[in-house]
Amino acid sequence: MALYVKAAEILEKAENKQAALKTLVYDSKFSNIKQLFALVCEAQKFSSVLEEIIGSTRLLKLTKLRLPLAKVLVYDLLLGRGLKCGGTWKAALLKNRPRLQAALARIKVRQGVSDNQDLIPASVQQRGDQLLPRYVRVNTLKTSLEDAVDYLKREGFMYQGRARTPDDLKLKGKTFVQDMHIPEILAFSPKKDFHDHFLYKAGHLILQDKASCLPAHVLDPPPGSVVLDACAAPGNKTSHLAALMKNKGRLLAFDLDAKRLSTMSTLLLRAGVTCHQLSHQDFLKVDPQAPEHREVEYILLDPSCSGSGMVCLREDSDTDEARLKSLASFQLKCLNHALSFPRLSRLVYSTCSVHRQENEDVVLACLQQNSLFRLVPVLPQWPERGLQPLSQCLRASPSSTRTHGFFVALLQRRTEEDADDRPEPTSVAACPSESLGTASALKRAAESECEASESEDAPEPSAEPADTQDPPTTQQTERGEAAAPSAQKKKKKRKRRKKNNKTQEPVCPSTH
Repeated sequence: MALYVKAAEILEKAENKQAALKTLVYDSKFSNIKQLFALVCEAQKFSSVLEEIIGSTRLLKLTKLRLPLAKVLVYDLLLGRGLKCGGTWKAALLKNRPRLQAALARIKVRQGVSDNQDLIPASVQQRGDQLLPRYVRVNTLKTSLEDAVDYLKREGFMYQGRARTPDDLKLKGKTFVQDMHIPEILAFSPKKDFHDHFLYKAGHLILQDKASCLPAHVLDPPPGSVVLDACAAPGNKTSHLAALMKNKGRLLAFDLDAKRLSTMSTLLLRAGVTCHQLSHQDFLKVDPQAPEHREVEYILLDPSCSGSGMVCLREDSDTDEARLKSLASFQLKCLNHALSFPRLSRLVYSTCSVHRQENEDVVLACLQQNSLFRLVPVLPQWPERGLQPLSQCLRASPSSTRTHGFFVALLQRRTEEDADDRPEPTSVAACPSESLGTASALKRAAESECEASESEDAPEPSAEPADTQDPPTTQQTERGEAAAPSAQKKKKKRKRRKKNNKTQEPVCPSTH
């Protein structure tokens, strides 16, 4: 009964545009977030149909139910997976089921459709919800892609290899494919449900939309690194990070909601994650200079947003300018705070919003305030890019990528600001890729008495033998024989300095 009470409460608030449906669901602190979210989304899609059925059968008068509660109950009875409650509500609905079914049949006849999905209003269908495949991520901490595919094939699923275009994701029946962008993702027919599947219950498969997998995939932290997930719950992105890290290193996860962290802990346990450390703390109050945080190299920041990219939301929801301005201010504050971690190398900022105010505008404002970081272009083959001028970013949408609406930006510390981590200037080699100019300048300073000729003799590693003679300059020719011994003496000194410098030159560090 608790499921339907909470679903009715959220549905009513969402339809009254009090807040984003996703925000309402995750703020509800309900024990089974996924089940609640699915029920409310589906009931909202069929809202107009359900309202007509309830009105034509006078169900509210007969049962004394309120409309939002009646909607979620009737949805599960007629269109969902059956009522999951007992008591007086179930008895009342079952008593009226023949009348409810007859009302549904009349609507289908009038509209000339046979499939329930065809009853969804055109305005909802145009957002592309019916095009979205059922995505699952293979949890490589517990199994391999090959083993998961083999298991599914033995169950009768038909594997069609790796998808090449978004059209290959239009799947039916028991066919499935490997995603073309993120190799650990498999795509199935939209009607396939894995909640009761063994591989899901054992933690081998994670039910996660492809767009939601983009942030961890783009950040791509290597094994052994120190990673921070700033707004971590419910934990799917955290488990994805751990899989990319192969459970090696440290994964710090923060969230302000204790109950959500408890649910997240259960999810991570089932997924086999062991490198994590959960903290019940507001990310904005985390001290970047604290000893346990100073070594953070990678940050995934997916802060609270309008949720407008979720395809089950109405098109006109969350367009309130005051609310978007408030969200954008919070998001910018989180982003600026994340960039203050002293050893941070890369950061991914993501939202499930379609609004520019929460995406490109936040990133632009942040870059203006943080000159040490730059945007990095990612996934050049991705079909939908960020709004100009931020084409380095990614956007996702039902129409172009067959996913929920999403935004991803990758920020990286500028390479020239890494000079503090290099060797001292006096012992820096003339590394062809990065230090040639520096080495030449040092030599000119050390040999100021012959600066003109030394600027031509800046060392090139392995470019020519150590005993190569310099041609005489025009000035030396004009001095005549009397000046020759002095010039030769200076040349010998320069040769000795070159040899000494070469013996002290370290090997250029690898950039891989």
